[in-house]
Amino acid sequence: MKLFRCDHCGHLLYFENTRCERCGRRLGYAPEANALCSLDGGPEVWTAPFLKNRQFVFCANARHGACNWLVPYAPGADPYCKACRHNELVPPINNPVNLEHWQIIERAKKRLVYSLLQLRLPLAARNEDPTHGLSFRFLAEIATRSPVMTGHENGVITIALAEADDAAREYRRTQFNEPYRTLLGHFRHEVGHHYWDLLIGSNRTNLGEYRRLFGDETRPYDAALQAYYASGAAADWQNHFISAYATAHPWEDFAETFAHYLHLVDTTEMAAAYGVRLSPALDTEGELTARLNFNPYTSTNIEDLIENWIPLSSLINNLNRAVGQHDAYPFVLTPEVVEKLGFIARIIHEAGAVQWTVPSPRGPIRINTPAAA
Repeated sequence: MKLFRCDHCGHLLYFENTRCERCGRRLGYAPEANALCSLDGGPEVWTAPFLKNRQFVFCANARHGACNWLVPYAPGADPYCKACRHNELVPPINNPVNLEHWQIIERAKKRLVYSLLQLRLPLAARNEDPTHGLSFRFLAEIATRSPVMTGHENGVITIALAEADDAAREYRRTQFNEPYRTLLGHFRHEVGHHYWDLLIGSNRTNLGEYRRLFGDETRPYDAALQAYYASGAAADWQNHFISAYATAHPWEDFAETFAHYLHLVDTTEMAAAYGVRLSPALDTEGELTARLNFNPYTSTNIEDLIENWIPLSSLINNLNRAVGQHDAYPFVLTPEVVEKLGFIARIIHEAGAVQWTVPSPRGPIRINTPAAA
């Protein structure tokens, strides 16, 4: 993620801003230009001076306070933005608590989609490409009347609405012994499963190297998960895996490592946007020295990313400790893990070099409503 600047008054902006605090201009994010634009006009059709006065409308979800992305103005066109067009199921938002949780989920989802767009990964919606498309279902347990499990299946990612509640997520974090459980992390992990299908399962040239690094994915998945939850990870798991859960099955190892790559790239971009330069006076051997003067989204060199990430993560952790918080980055990057990250970086950038466009009209969004009594 990067910083933005108001193109009208020059004020510093952040990704989720909807109005400039200095000049009061309405703001909208234009994903095609990766720009947070000041807008003229309204209330329906807006003009972006920064983009040569192109006309836009806000995504249909803006009226719910759930989106600040723009859609090029074209009568009769898809009313949803590049991120919201993937929503297949949303909770009943007439409930204020559901609405608030959905808004939180949407903020995390927008950051995920930002990363996927910057990496130029294939990103079709399910109604555009039923085979390779991606969709999201955000489920409230009060509506489903049964526990909702966050997960992925055939391009459909389900997120439990309760994950947007800090207390509920903390309870599940403790219950499942996950030291790093976040809403954005869920999105990045589950989309890793989706891209395994696209970049590994559908691309036999990557399968051999994948199996060498991650293992044989044909071993029974359900049995592997049951064994993991029954016995946990091996004592030496940190020598080979990015997380304990990654030990459960090669699919989970890939998804955890994929999510981790997105963590590293996006955080490094933000640090670079802040002009972070690390050169501690006590660091006489350069172990904590870093100059984040490159774009991690376009860099294909995993060594450059890791070399700068190690001192950056040390800074992040020590800043957290200074204000009484847990480490923001409780992970160890061993040579095996770095090799896996390098593999993921390679296949992502190879996929990003291919143009993936499957135009199709937008279908309706279904609303997750309570079952009849």
